[in-house]
Amino acid sequence: MAEKTRFLSSVLGNEQVPAHLARSVIEERLRSAIVDGRLPPGTALRQQELAGLFGVSRMPVREALRQLEAQSLLKVVMHKGAVVAPLIDEDAVDTYGLRVLLETEALRQSIPHLDASDIALARSYIQQLENETRHAEIGRLNRLFHMTLYSKAHNHKLLRMIEIELNEEERFLRFHLSSMGLGKLTQDDHIALVDAASDKLVDQAIDVLERHLNTASRTIRNYLNSQAAR
Repeated sequence: MAEKTRFLSSVLGNEQVPAHLARSVIEERLRSAIVDGRLPPGTALRQQELAGLFGVSRMPVREALRQLEAQSLLKVVMHKGAVVAPLIDEDAVDTYGLRVLLETEALRQSIPHLDASDIALARSYIQQLENETRHAEIGRLNRLFHMTLYSKAHNHKLLRMIEIELNEEERFLRFHLSSMGLGKLTQDDHIALVDAASDKLVDQAIDVLERHLNTASRTIRNYLNSQAAR
């Protein structure tokens, strides 16, 4: 038990968290550690241990774990409680299939209303992604890039659904980068996407987005098939 506590402390820190910020701070620290791989798949996260580590009650810890479970970063296992979910599984393929449906529609709605400031903001995220190697930050910037291009869609419920899927996708980034032998994302598709959006070429932008998402989906499917064949 002491060894497990020392491990969590080394990964998450052990400074006391203000009560009114406890849920959000604990959620973000756990999320970052899971996405970056510092908390590997299968790691058990017990409420009492985390509450003691951060000097809070179990309630904000429980809420933080619930949020992470909703993002598919954690799963509940009998006799172990909340554990870090596998980096990649069948849900990942479904996630990309759903993203194609949702995001192409959002892009179709949004592009006619994007202005120069939206395009400039999207390009700024590309520039930041070019220089970033931290997985959690790559995931955040990738999400902000995509949401900027979809931001002028008139269906706000659609945008909320997309943001949920993009939050979930962050856990796949380490898999993609390692499987392709990369330290960071290549930006060719992002550049082509924002160029088409800037020129109001809706169909061309949708083609780029579909290719971008389907390539990721095929990478995951090939990996899962290779694992099943072992």
